[in-house]
Amino acid sequence: MTKKKLNTYTSEFKESAVKLALDSDEAIPKIAKKLGVNPNTLYPWVHNASKSKNNNNVAKTETSDEEIKLLKKQVLRLTQEREILKKAAAKSTILCEPNQATHP
Repeated sequence: MTKKKLNTYTSEFKESAVKLALDSDEAIPKIAKKLGVNPNTLYPWVHNASKSKNNNNVAKTETSDEEIKLLKKQVLRLTQEREILKKAAAKSTILCEPNQATHP
């Protein structure tokens, strides 16, 4: 009984194959044939890559939500500061303008 040799693929090859499969309009078996890989080998690679991509998107969404909250707080604080500075500038302008009625 002869044992069949298992092919070992580099991570670079797997990543390229997955990228090709996801970016292409062709069916996975057709891509697998072009690459010289069994379709049953390529399917799990694509599935795992899609699953990890979805997990990354969830993490990015949570991070984005937190960042949006922080940015909204910062915008509110800066808006309030701007209003305070506007009022202070208006008061100092009134105080600095010479009264034309008293000075001919």
